[in-house]
Amino acid sequence: MGAELSAADALRQLVWAEAGNKAFGEFTRDEVRARGAELSAAVGWGPTARVASVARAWSELARFMTTAGVERVADLGAEDVERFARALWVLPPGGSLL
Repeated sequence: MGAELSAADALRQLVWAEAGNKAFGEFTRDEVRARGAELSAAVGWGPTARVASVARAWSELARFMTTAGVERVADLGAEDVERFARALWVLPPGGSLL
């Protein structure tokens, strides 16, 4: 099994955004909110039901960023970055991208 991935790894990990892939740490609060709304709209029955937990995590991250008063994911503390990155599957639950 690969080495455990860190918050720094999560911040560099590319994630789909409206205009294409970008580093997770560069996502703004508005982009996080939009990603949550986009995924929530895709939730339905069958296989798309699995998207619900990730959509909720994006929405939770947007609320957390608002409460914390930060504009970008990279402005959060390492512990929060890592926690949300795992909930969003930016860092996979198994700890390795391979």
